[in-house]
Amino acid sequence: MADWAPIAKEYDPLKAGSIDGTDEEPHDRAIWRAMLARYVPNKGVTGDPHLTLFVARLNLQTTEEKLREVFSRYGDIRKIRLVRDLVTGFSKGYAFVEYKEERALLKAHRDANRLVIDQHEIFVDFELERTLKGWIPRRLGGGFGGKKESGQLRFGGRDRPFRKPINLPAMKSDLYGEGSAEKRNWSREGARDWRSRERDHERNRDKRWPERERSWAWGESERDSKEDKSRGRDRRDRDR
Repeated sequence: MADWAPIAKEYDPLKAGSIDGTDEEPHDRAIWRAMLARYVPNKGVTGDPHLTLFVARLNLQTTEEKLREVFSRYGDIRKIRLVRDLVTGFSKGYAFVEYKEERALLKAHRDANRLVIDQHEIFVDFELERTLKGWIPRRLGGGFGGKKESGQLRFGGRDRPFRKPINLPAMKSDLYGEGSAEKRNWSREGARDWRSRERDHERNRDKRWPERERSWAWGESERDSKEDKSRGRDRRDRDR
């Protein structure tokens, strides 16, 4: 855990699906998709990725002119690319802003996040597609976005950084099965072994059941015979 950090330095779909970046097994299909995906950044995109900001959660009515008006406050802009649908031409709600100087980029990254434009609170981060190694976009199961309702939360980005892992004591860790992967046998083989043990227990219980019934029946007959003998003695005493 010495190299743990709240912001991902290299994109790993398995870690991005974990609240603290320590998961060892995928828990949803999107993570599997991202792990199996082979993504190559779009070669048609031009410009310096280290001077480019990613702007998301835009109002669909927001235009390039509006974005230029807002982001030019932080410095000189070289290029703005508002991503649009190829068929309809409508905005997809996110854009890329390239600055001429790094100073302007850092200022916009610091101050423009959560700024309200056209009644929408926007999200601003550095471009990751060409700068973060191993990047997989959200449409392939990756990214740092996601909704709680879908169960596909992603961590390691600016909006949702990794939470610091909780180091539990060894005894408590063993008690609750939260230790290493060897102690936490959550593999499919372990699950099958557990089911087989449960089935064996059920079979043994079914086998023992007739024996219990016979023992109960024997106990009841013995008790009845004792009661009959006691009744016979009572009758003989009355006759005397």
